[in-house]
Formats: sequence, structure tokens, C-alpha cells
Amino acid sequence: MAKEKGLTPQSQDFSEWYLEVIQKAELADYGPVRGTIVVRPYGYAIWENIQQVLDRMFKETGHQNAYFPLFIPMSFLKKEAEHVEGFSPELAVVTHAGGEELEEPLAVRPTSETVIGYMWSKWIKSYRDLPQLLNQWGNVVRWELRTRPFLRTSEFLWQEGHTAHATREEAEEEVRRMLGIYAKLAREYAAIPVIEGFKTEKEKFAGAVYTTTIEAMMKDGKALQSGTSHYLGENFARAFDIKFQDKDLQVKYVHTTSWGLSWRFIGAIIMTHGDDQGLILPPRLAPIQAVIVPIYREESRERVLEAAYGLKRRLWEAGVRVHLDDRDQYTPGFKFHEWELKGVPYRVELGPKDLEAGEVVLATRLGGKERVGLEVLPALLPKKLDEFHEALYQRALAFREAHTRKVDTYEAFKEAVQEGFALAFHCGDKACEKLIQEETTATTRCVPFDGEAEAGVCVRCGRPAAYGKRVVFAKAY
Repeated sequence: MAKEKGLTPQSQDFSEWYLEVIQKAELADYGPVRGTIVVRPYGYAIWENIQQVLDRMFKETGHQNAYFPLFIPMSFLKKEAEHVEGFSPELAVVTHAGGEELEEPLAVRPTSETVIGYMWSKWIKSYRDLPQLLNQWGNVVRWELRTRPFLRTSEFLWQEGHTAHATREEAEEEVRRMLGIYAKLAREYAAIPVIEGFKTEKEKFAGAVYTTTIEAMMKDGKALQSGTSHYLGENFARAFDIKFQDKDLQVKYVHTTSWGLSWRFIGAIIMTHGDDQGLILPPRLAPIQAVIVPIYREESRERVLEAAYGLKRRLWEAGVRVHLDDRDQYTPGFKFHEWELKGVPYRVELGPKDLEAGEVVLATRLGGKERVGLEVLPALLPKKLDEFHEALYQRALAFREAHTRKVDTYEAFKEAVQEGFALAFHCGDKACEKLIQEETTATTRCVPFDGEAEAGVCVRCGRPAAYGKRVVFAKAY
């Protein structure tokens, strides 16, 4: 699919650029079954870094990891009517095993609310058993019609958090806390500006009372839902009879939440920051933060490599994830191109003349080079990585602001969603929302938490606006 040389420019075909960069940067390849991908070591290393950051934050907020079965009885899914209806088109179902037809078909896990609800009905009896704060790292299967690596695949990796609480207040506090963790991951680690808000009734998670989301803008102006946190109320508690005796001796249903973030977050990183040369990885999640490329002829090889290995050790000791590209079979120019394609934030060039001067050439993936003292680089580079992160974030924020418009007419709305986000009033009616999607392919992304309080009329039908503020609309992945 990808061309032998170079990448399709983003301005020419953003979708083709995305598919090419994933393969040529060796993040992933296509699996033998439709809709599946093989994540290669470099791509998986990004996922591992995301995992490590999230797992630490989950544990800091009192959550514990557990694991629940991949196979779920179909009867479980049918217990929560809205839930099964929402997932039915995407279900993969096992009907035969061990050479026999199963008594009851088994769904291959699309999400775990039902099986966890079943177990909680056995484990939770008293207020002393609450809260339950669980997280699961695993895979799920959703049989997508139109697939795209990392964004929509039939099987994908993710984490799904599930919690049970004695009161609505506690559960709702949890919903916002966990969305805040996703927003922190996006802003402080991935350098992605995100909008936090509520999903509309039409766009909420199947079986939730309400859904909250973080929404990011990609470089083609489309939105990407990058993490969600749901208040499930007593819906699953009633479906699975999850009751407890409270301090007042009354028997009550628990209030549950769920929240998840998948490897589509890798897609967000690719499409928020990448350019025509390839990936640009945020330093705090990049598998390699700096690559050393030694430049030498045969007579200077030993001397340059010795210095390069010494520099690598000192950078590693300074906390930099560093790689030394000492492959003899490739030219420095080839290596420069490869590491640019792979999005490494900094490249350190070291040759015999640099050694004589006691310097290196430091090139940034955001463009530009400078000469830096060989001895001061280990102390300097961690600060440079922080500056790189901030520059990347500000660049993405400026792009989003330049492609976001307040609109009050349907004509202006249609124009705005061709380029980015439209901030518009909406009546809140599902039918009107559906018509907007059919007519423009744009959907409501969220009702922003920090949106300015405003009164107005629906951008399409002219009825009074429902949310007391503007809604973010966009075309989306």
C-alpha cells in the first residue's frame, strides 16, 4: 500500500498518509483476518508507555487491576436492554466449541460491564464492600464494518475501569476524576489539547445514564474521541441485582461507573502531530527520545563510536531514552530519514570534527539544528525534551483554535465542519441531530464542561437551544 519512497502529502490525501506512515514507521501491519492488525515492537512500545503512565495514575487513585473472562454468556448482555441493542451489530458470537454446538452462545467480550456486574452481585453485600475500584487491561472484539489501524479494528487493546459506589455523588465524582486522568494523559504526556464535556443523549454509551468524553482535533480538522467515562447509575445494578445493606440497614442498589481508553490514542498521537516527513512523537511517550547517529570514515570509526557509546551511557543515566544507531550498512543520510519518519524528538549527530571541537549537532524533529557541548548535553537534553513537549502542545492548540468557529446559521455550520470544529446551539432533539449527521456527516462531539453560558436557537431547526451553551460539532473518526 505504501510507496517505496516518501509519503503521500497530508494535503493530498490525509487518509492515505495515515495508512502509509503506520506501515513505513513500523508501528503496525495488517493481520490475516479482516479488521485485525499486528502491532510491531515500535508501535507496542508506545502503547506500553501509555499503559505505564495510566496504570500509575489509576493506582495512585486507589484502583486495582483484575481480569475477567473473554467469553460472556449472551443472556448477560440481554439483561440490560439498551446495552445489548447498542452492541448487537458489533458482536462476535461463539456458537460451537469442542466439536459441539454450545447450549448457550457466548459473546466475545465487547466490553465487561455485564460479567463484572454478575461477579459484583456475588461479592457486594454490605456498605463495607464498597467502593469497588477495578481496572482491567485486556482486549475486546467489536466487528467493525469499516476498519482503520488503531482507530477501528475488529480486535483492539484497551483498559476498562469499572467501579461500584454506595451513592450517586461518589459515582459521579469518580466519573469526572477518571476523565480528568485521561485529559492529563492527553495534555501532559501526549501534548494533545482536548475538550472535556458531556456526550449528547444520542451519542452516549449504550446503557449509561450519561457519558463524558475528551475530544481532540486531528490535522485534517476531524475530531477523535480519545477517552470516555460513563455514569451508569443503577442500570446495571438493577439488571444484575447488585445490592448492599447500607449503614442505615436499608438494602440499596449500587451506583456504577465505567471508563476506557484504547490504542486509538496512538492514532490520536499520529494524526495530531505527524507531518509529511512522518511521525512526530511527544517525548514523554516516545519509545526513543533521542537517537545518536555517529558519522565516520574507516579511519575515525573506532574513535567516534567510543565517544558515541560514552555519550549514550551518560544520556541514559540522565534519564533520556536514547538509542545509538551504529549500523554500518546504512549511510548517515538514510538514518536521518528513518528516524525522522519514526518521529524521534531529537537526533544527535557526532563526527570526528565534532569530537575535536568537543561538540555535537543537535537536530530537533520540529525543525532546526544547533551545536551543543558534548559534556553539557546530558544535563541539557531533559530540559530540551520538556521544551519540545510544550512547543508540540502549543502548535496543536494553535491549529485547533484556527480551525474552530462559532456559527449561528446552517450555511456557516456546513462550511465550518468541512475544516474543523463548529460551535453551535442545538435543540437536543435526537431526530434533529440525526438529520444534521445525514446532511453534513458531522456529529455532536460534546457539550463542553467549560463552555460559556449562552442562550440561542438550534442551528438547524431554530427551536430553543437545550444545553445553555454551544455544542461542539465535527466530522469524526
